[in-house]
Amino acid sequence: MLVLISQTYSSGAHSGSNLSECKFLKVATGTTWTQEIVELIQNEGDVEKSKRAPTHQRFPFLEWKIPSLGSGLEQAQAMPSPRILKTHLPFHLLPPSFLEKNCKIIYVARNPKDNMVSYYHFQRMNKALPDPGTWEEYFETFLAGKVCWGSWHEHVKGWWEAKDKHRILYLFYEDMKKNPKHEVQKLTEFIEKKLDDKVLDKIVHYTSFDVMKQNSMANYSSIPAEIMDHSISPFMRKGAVGDWKKHFTVAQNERFDEDYKKKMADTRLTFHFQF
Repeated sequence: MLVLISQTYSSGAHSGSNLSECKFLKVATGTTWTQEIVELIQNEGDVEKSKRAPTHQRFPFLEWKIPSLGSGLEQAQAMPSPRILKTHLPFHLLPPSFLEKNCKIIYVARNPKDNMVSYYHFQRMNKALPDPGTWEEYFETFLAGKVCWGSWHEHVKGWWEAKDKHRILYLFYEDMKKNPKHEVQKLTEFIEKKLDDKVLDKIVHYTSFDVMKQNSMANYSSIPAEIMDHSISPFMRKGAVGDWKKHFTVAQNERFDEDYKKKMADTRLTFHFQF
């Protein structure tokens, strides 16, 4: 699926398009949150414009192709520019045309322990994805890198290494949780908008976890239950930093830390696992 997407774009499927505002985000975590922030920045805090349609209709997900919901690729092609696009592709599978067109790219990385927990529950409720099995089974699957979009370690390192060579803003989920206004300001500057403090505060409030969890245009509650079953786990579950401590056993944590140290030895990229 990933190669097909890349081939489709590389073959000129969006030839002539001006993808002036593209957003490519990390697997599973922070995508919906950041999309809402970016759109509100573009619309200068106009909340009503963000209520026009559910998130999956406002932000085409390039790898998404579900019969009852359509193709994200086709949706993107039909949408006028400028547009905000979503992908979980690792950097090495990103279609070169996006870089050649000098698109602005926003990448959000989350610490791998919370990422693992978040995606485990997401995969449980998302019937378009393989059954993750038990937590113990998924723990092994994640460590082996046999998850959608590949190894977490290679994914975050690939984008980290590319960030200074292209128009990439590399953000951390934990920073967004700790100081959301600062990170919203950072996004505002990257998008080249000027917003006053009142608008920034409005965006921070409207994109807070508690508000978004109740927002039917952002919480994926409009997706049919046969695709996303919120009775198993809500799409917006906790959004917390350090929730992994409620899932990892002592043995799992020790094993994970040893594996993490080996796989991240070749990078200066660091993460916060708790506050």
